[in-house]
Amino acid sequence: QEQFVESGGGLVQPGGSLRLSCAASGFTFRSTAMGWYRQAPGKERDLVASITTGGLLISYSDSVKGRFTISRDNAANAVFLQMDSLKPEDTAVYYCNKLWDLGPWGQGTQVTVSS
Repeated sequence: QEQFVESGGGLVQPGGSLRLSCAASGFTFRSTAMGWYRQAPGKERDLVASITTGGLLISYSDSVKGRFTISRDNAANAVFLQMDSLKPEDTAVYYCNKLWDLGPWGQGTQVTVSS
């Protein structure tokens, strides 16, 4: 079955950086567009970044554009999110999943931006 395991979150000060990783399994990863999503307390889960199969088409939400970078390694069935210039409003649980035809949600990784 499809599975997503996120890691790399933590507590960071405003302006800091984190790199999130996601290990995916149970489907043909190299043929699947992927996304990073986040859910802040009391809010809905939103898509923040997406990447197509070969990495040729990448998209970001306006709130993270210019600060976050999504990438993927098809040989390792992994997708990454480099987060720079972090802000307190980036605090959320971050998840990876397919961009379309969502699979089951993983446990996510908590990112807390606070001084």
